[in-house]
Amino acid sequence: MKLIIAIIQPHKLEEVKKELYKADVNLITVSEVLGHGKQKGVTEVYRGVKETGNLLRKIRLEIAVNENFIKPTVDAIIKGARTGKIGDGKIFILDLPECIRIRTGEKGGDAIG
Repeated sequence: MKLIIAIIQPHKLEEVKKELYKADVNLITVSEVLGHGKQKGVTEVYRGVKETGNLLRKIRLEIAVNENFIKPTVDAIIKGARTGKIGDGKIFILDLPECIRIRTGEKGGDAIG
């Protein structure tokens, strides 16, 4: 089992969800987060003064998957989120030692679904 965490642009969320559903990945958690990467925020001019906003609005997806869904999930995220420009985001794949479904007590891959 793996936990896939993706940080994407907010305007790409619907496209990523569409691609995930096509790949039969339906169980996702979505959070609004703040952060920046190489672009180091944005610079705007307000009343003639240059201001830099260090943190940009991003979307964080968390998806627990069984081994056979790792590649389809990653491919779907990339297909839905990629613009080819800086700031498209990152995908992290972590080992998931245990998963327990609260309602039934199922464990492991069965609990993921």
